[in-house]
Amino acid sequence: MSDLKHTSYPKEKVNILLLENISDKAVKFFKDAGYTSVKKLSGALTEEQLIKEIKDVHLLGIRSKTTISAKVLEAATKLQAIGCFCIGVNQVDLTAATKKGVVVLNAPYSNTRSVAELVIGSSIMLIRKIIDKNKAAHEGVWMKDAKGSFELRGKTLGIIGYGNIGTQVSILAEAFGMKVVFYDAVTKLPLGNAVARKTIKDVVSTADIITLHVPENDTTKNLINKNILKHFKPGSILINYARGEVVDLEALAKSLKEGALGGAAIDVYPWEPEKNGDQFTTPLQNLPNVILTPHIGGSTEEAQMNIGDDVSNKLYQFLEKGITSGSHTVPSLSLPPQEGTHRILHIHRNVPGVLSAINTQLSKNKINIVAQYLKTNEEIGYVVLDVDRKLSTTALKLLKEVKETIKVRVVY
Repeated sequence: MSDLKHTSYPKEKVNILLLENISDKAVKFFKDAGYTSVKKLSGALTEEQLIKEIKDVHLLGIRSKTTISAKVLEAATKLQAIGCFCIGVNQVDLTAATKKGVVVLNAPYSNTRSVAELVIGSSIMLIRKIIDKNKAAHEGVWMKDAKGSFELRGKTLGIIGYGNIGTQVSILAEAFGMKVVFYDAVTKLPLGNAVARKTIKDVVSTADIITLHVPENDTTKNLINKNILKHFKPGSILINYARGEVVDLEALAKSLKEGALGGAAIDVYPWEPEKNGDQFTTPLQNLPNVILTPHIGGSTEEAQMNIGDDVSNKLYQFLEKGITSGSHTVPSLSLPPQEGTHRILHIHRNVPGVLSAINTQLSKNKINIVAQYLKTNEEIGYVVLDVDRKLSTTALKLLKEVKETIKVRVVY
């Protein structure tokens, strides 16, 4: 079947809102696909602003600064899907989105290389103490000195979190001649000559540079605290391009001031300004051999273009074909189109008897189901039905009447 050119809903009436200066690749993607109502804003919106703005929005694109709360979702009566044009989805209330049957998608791999390269670059800057020498040169002071400056080759890199980014960092580090040790909460197959350790303490006590690549949740909050910092190898370097809540910055500042640690690179913070130009403070400011960057680990032209393509395509696949691959809320389904049918999506609360009720309603009215797909999670079920074109209007009406229904939509 050729790629579908039409949906059941007029494309010019589908409202798409993109926030936080999402790549123009996303705007072009949807306009090339025939969607003319695409609005792009450069910044994030507050909860109050979002509630007003989202009323008639069908697809919403955000990055990491926009918080999608239950109140926002309650106001989003037409919302079908949220695209997080970034790695994480923790800025979205996933429980509320699931209950509303709103698909939440993201781009977990698109900026992996950008972050990994910056980790290696920062490692070189810190282990050579370039930060302090650069500052002195700008102030007119000549600091030509090899003391305390080292090569990466032969040093040990400790990776906490051996996932998509952690493994990329591992590969690059070995190319520089480094030894790699890592810890992950889940057993992972080492790449190259990397060696798994049983605990975080095993990693930080032997590594010259420690880099963090873990998600933000209850188990990782203040993962690096005053107690674990005591086990760091003297003079070692800490890099955090993961999540802001993972490191206790007060404790880190104390270790740096006391000389227990030799340097740090921090890109994420427990609190971050809403927009460029806003005032920003952290306990790490004005400390020697410390790199502070404004959450730019994945901010490269290549990464933003990749993310723009990736998330836009996922949103498009759901909107036009009902495909939910990579969804964090509605169960993930990937399915081929069917010739000569109309496709109907049915999202419902996951209780016994719903699928039986769907099939009973349709069979009683002699509506032939050409193909049917079902997947559930703890909260909801997702059914995709390909039915006879002549009877699809009747089928849609009947499916809306099924008890426990959350959303029903004809795709094509």
